[in-house]
Amino acid sequence: MENCFSVGVALENFIIRSWGSIVGHANYVCKLKQTLPTLTEALQDLRAQRDDVQGMVDVAEQRLLKRLERVQLWLSKAETMVTEAEKLVANGPQQMNNLCLGGFASKNCLSTYKFGKKVAKMLQAINDLMSKGVFDKVAESQPAASVVVRPEERPIALQPTIEKVWNCIVDKDVGIIGLYGLGGVGKTTLLTQINNKFSTTPNGFDVVIWALVSNGYDIGKIQNKIGGNIGFSAESWKNKSVEEKAVDIYGVLRIKRFVVLLDDLWERVDLNQVGIPKPSQDNGSKLIFTTRCLEVCGEMEAREKIKVECLEPKEAWKLFQDKVGDETLNSHPDIRKLAKQVVERCGGLPLALITIGRAMACKTTPGDWKYAIEMLKRCTLPKMENEVFPLLKFSYDNLPNVTMKCCLLYCCLYPEDYCIPKKRLVEYWFCEGMLNEFDRISEAQMQGDYIINSLLNACLLERDGEDFVKMHDVIRDMVLWIVCELEAKENKFFVKAGAQLFEEPDVKIWECAKRMSVMKNNIEVIRETPKCPNLHSLFLSENKLKVINDGFFQFIPHLTVLNLSNNSALQVLPKGISQLISLECLDLSHTAIRELPIELKSLTKLKMLDLSCIPYLRRIPRHLISSFFRLQIFRITSLTSEDYPEEDNVLNGGNENLIEELKSLQHLNILSMLPFTSMFALERFLSFNLFRCCTQELRLSGFKESNVFNVLCLENVECLRTLNLQNCENVEEIKMEKLHTWVSPGTSYTSPFHNLTSVSFQDCHKLTDVTWLILVPNLRYLGLVQCVKIEEILSQGKFGEVADVRIPYPIPFLKLEKLVLCSLWKLKSVYWDVLPFPCLKYIFVGICPELKKLPLNSDSAKGNRITIDGNEDWWAEIEWENEATRQTFSPFFRSYS
Repeated sequence: MENCFSVGVALENFIIRSWGSIVGHANYVCKLKQTLPTLTEALQDLRAQRDDVQGMVDVAEQRLLKRLERVQLWLSKAETMVTEAEKLVANGPQQMNNLCLGGFASKNCLSTYKFGKKVAKMLQAINDLMSKGVFDKVAESQPAASVVVRPEERPIALQPTIEKVWNCIVDKDVGIIGLYGLGGVGKTTLLTQINNKFSTTPNGFDVVIWALVSNGYDIGKIQNKIGGNIGFSAESWKNKSVEEKAVDIYGVLRIKRFVVLLDDLWERVDLNQVGIPKPSQDNGSKLIFTTRCLEVCGEMEAREKIKVECLEPKEAWKLFQDKVGDETLNSHPDIRKLAKQVVERCGGLPLALITIGRAMACKTTPGDWKYAIEMLKRCTLPKMENEVFPLLKFSYDNLPNVTMKCCLLYCCLYPEDYCIPKKRLVEYWFCEGMLNEFDRISEAQMQGDYIINSLLNACLLERDGEDFVKMHDVIRDMVLWIVCELEAKENKFFVKAGAQLFEEPDVKIWECAKRMSVMKNNIEVIRETPKCPNLHSLFLSENKLKVINDGFFQFIPHLTVLNLSNNSALQVLPKGISQLISLECLDLSHTAIRELPIELKSLTKLKMLDLSCIPYLRRIPRHLISSFFRLQIFRITSLTSEDYPEEDNVLNGGNENLIEELKSLQHLNILSMLPFTSMFALERFLSFNLFRCCTQELRLSGFKESNVFNVLCLENVECLRTLNLQNCENVEEIKMEKLHTWVSPGTSYTSPFHNLTSVSFQDCHKLTDVTWLILVPNLRYLGLVQCVKIEEILSQGKFGEVADVRIPYPIPFLKLEKLVLCSLWKLKSVYWDVLPFPCLKYIFVGICPELKKLPLNSDSAKGNRITIDGNEDWWAEIEWENEATRQTFSPFFRSYS
């Protein structure tokens, strides 16, 4: 049988070879050993060429170019050919196994013949296709979308924002883009430039539609504008119902790749009601809108929310210079300097810069410019009153209720560029009765925070870190214009904050005021006895007050908030303060008051008393504090009880008398307490539930009983925000004893110190580390001063000990904004690895000679500007992660040597 098989194979091969020699195809079998590896190599080359061409196409399309049809055809053929060649290569081993007689014959010669023929043809096809796959260009400019070019004015410095918006337009994942910002900041100009960019930049959109919305929008008008862009312009169509128009618009836009630009939204626009298909990744369309309110961005489901910022000083000067003209600026040597003062008053707001610039274009004498500056200070410059303030006032008018408007107006009592503490502001509002939804400050704080966030979202306030807000200069001027001109009868304000006054204003000018602020001046003596029947708020803080006339408060019966804080020379309160029977807030913080007069007992409505940071306060009469039975907010620090007999002074008896009086205040809600000098005193204080629930600030000073402080004794102090340890010279270690916590996977863990935001250590000479701070996830301020033995802030070894409690700690210092390190002679490390520091803004390093490395790399605090103050010699010796890190932070170093 074997012989028969051999003879049969030989005969068949003979016939094939004979036939092949006739038709020229015998090599298909004979050369299969050579052609199959050649095909594998050719397949690799084709794949590489296909990937190269596809890569060039991708790059071109990112630049909004359109791929050429012949390139697309080649790529399609290449894809098909790769698939077919891969199948041949995959079948190759089986066909190779059939070969015999040194590759000149096959056990299945017909199959091998056909296979070899396919391989040869595929080789030829690949060679032919690759020769056609060399392109001079793979894409070309697309025809621009149908767009109506709008007239535009080009303020300087919008280009970076335009690029940011255009990147979102290119991004397939972004369908809806919200542009928000202050009135007059240039949002409409920005949207106009984006609209016109579609007419000159290649893009894949079919139509670009512009519609002005404005306050109290009309859906029908928006539909008419859109309809005009897509072919529905007949009067008969305009007379259709809103529902019918929506169906028509939707029918056209759903088959187009469109861009809709909506200018000046004040509330959510229902896209379905208008007939606009919702932009998505599938339809590739875009909706871009402008608004003054961040909340509208959320209501419109904007995937990207981009704030349009005021101009930087350099760019603001360029814009103003352009509007005024060099001829005017050069007409007198003093004018350029005066012009820069005007620019400063405009606060980078393009609307104000353009309006005032045009108004001053023909003013060629210094007198004209000085007069304009004075009028700007008084908020009475006609151009501002007629063109700028009314536009900005729309934002004020659009606030949802009277309470929010009153809270905004209240902010103008603070000077220009003032960092307003959010919590203190809310406390003043509460005492003024503005937050009337709640009776307790802890609950009213929620309403106050909501109002502040709403004013921030409306761009009427600006965020300055987590704890402070600011008011833009032009917004403040607008608010002063409102209270002085439009609401003077009901809500009269007298504001001379930061006006460089050396004496109190003429009493006749402010006797009718409801709110008065002369804070941040140079007033030393108040001599007058004004009659102010309507005055509710009086801000006298940050002056140089030494004496207040005893009769000053005699005829101010309705005064509710009195702010005397930050008068470091004020030692005595006038006894006439007892006349303020309506007073609910008395702020004496950062003064030199030595004793509280017993006459304060008449202030029975008092809800807030701030005695913090009064270093010389030595006497508080017995039963005075307990007489304030409505008191909700009480702060007291830095006390001594020298020179007064115990029976007259509540501060004697180790402060226990004061604590006993505080126990009687059942409405107490916020408490910042005087220094505790022993663990025993602290534990007794915390044994009272009221104190555990309302204490926000604690200072521990001079602890001597033990070298270990168990920080978990504070874990039940629910509202603790600030903790200060000072002069605890014996404390070597801060432990977390008795923390038996198990958190199962997937379960969220809340730290016992999640409310703590500020921690400081001073003169704790034996302390070596503060690793317990990993329990403080929301820490914003950390200060260490004169802790001479501390070597590490967070110790890797101690970190492991804490990890034994099996709590999933996050990366430390994620909320940290400010880090102060001073006189730490042995400090070598803040943390053993680099940290992201997403919120960090400031680092101070003074006399830390062993600190050679900071936990930073080039990605730390990305997007933030971190100011670093330190000694120049120390800075020169810092060891950086790499050169990129050094270059990232070097521009922000400031030497104090």
